[in-house]
Amino acid sequence: MTTDIIIIGGGAAGLLSAVYLKKQNPQLNIRILEALPRVAKKLLLTGNGRCNISNKNINLSRYHGDNVSFAEYALNKYDLEFTKSFFESIGVDFVFEGDKAFPTSLQAGSVVDCLRFAAEELGVLIHTDTKVTNIQILKDKYRIWADKLSFVCDTVIVAAGLFSGGYKCGSDGSMFELLKKSGFKTVKTTPAIVQLKTENEITKQLKGIKVDANVSLKCGEKTLRQEFGEVLFCDYGLSGPPVMQISREVPRSKNSMTLSLDIMPEISFDDLVLKLEKRAKNLSLRPLEEFFTGLLQKRVGQVILKQCGCKLSDTAESLDSGIIKKIAKTVKSFNFKVIDTTGFVNSQVTAGGISTDEFFDKTMESKTYKSFYAVGEILDIDGDCGGFNLQWAWSSAFCACDHILGKK
Repeated sequence: MTTDIIIIGGGAAGLLSAVYLKKQNPQLNIRILEALPRVAKKLLLTGNGRCNISNKNINLSRYHGDNVSFAEYALNKYDLEFTKSFFESIGVDFVFEGDKAFPTSLQAGSVVDCLRFAAEELGVLIHTDTKVTNIQILKDKYRIWADKLSFVCDTVIVAAGLFSGGYKCGSDGSMFELLKKSGFKTVKTTPAIVQLKTENEITKQLKGIKVDANVSLKCGEKTLRQEFGEVLFCDYGLSGPPVMQISREVPRSKNSMTLSLDIMPEISFDDLVLKLEKRAKNLSLRPLEEFFTGLLQKRVGQVILKQCGCKLSDTAESLDSGIIKKIAKTVKSFNFKVIDTTGFVNSQVTAGGISTDEFFDKTMESKTYKSFYAVGEILDIDGDCGGFNLQWAWSSAFCACDHILGKK
């Protein structure tokens, strides 16, 4: 089968590329090759099913990679307003919760549907259950092998993901491995935006409990990154937005790390000591089992007291100055040794990928192969959670498409 453009991957970047290209040039013959039985399965899961589609605060400080400046041009030129205008043209309006952008429907499925409807209406040919197994470079064209089918085209856009979400989301990394074997330079891939396994004796006791905390990832005394938000205690360790936000650093280091929670960040250590001393005096006859009731989540308070060597059957009058300082220190630095992440299958994005050294930053075109492009997650650019990774998918796709259309 002969066509103008083959897009490998029917996810966020792939679908947008096809729709944008056809809207600009309806004469183009475009085919999407998707390994799964349906397109955009991973997109359905974003934002807890609500699709955090972008963010008002798009800037390079929220992105990572060996050469993060590679993303600057695309993110600046094809920004939130450009993205918003495109999605409005296919029926998706935006609503904001703080800086985070969502579809007004608050349904990821509606974003998938509008992209899919637009693709079908514009005449994009979508081949599902069609996994690419080889790419052959002809004289001035490409032959794409997918199972028993082959396609010849002028232009290739690789919009496949990497490993995050696992095979059920179409993320088996097969295109990454194919490009790697073809000679493309790669950067080590690791899970990012993922839960963390920790020493779990305490987290098992607190399973299902959520607390607001300042979360610090530490290597010795050095703080690698700090985030604030809701932390969830799990049988394997810790989860929640701030934990997942800082998780990228864990598998990329060989050093031992600690996750430290400040579960009363609004108060200083010294002021907390004074508060606890006053509390012990006012509640002198209250059993320690109930000492934190009304101040902290009850079970969390009980675990902290036991960590500090207190007997819950004793009364608050048993707390001397030394033990109160120890309790305050634990509240401000509730520490957990990090063991690992919960792996690619639970991660929202993959750090690493095909090196950006292989592509031009203003076009996403290969420096080696003419009319061969890569966009989205497969490149060594990943963002924080909060819509940053989807914006990279959109921006990099727009950037490649405009070059294909001859706009730059």
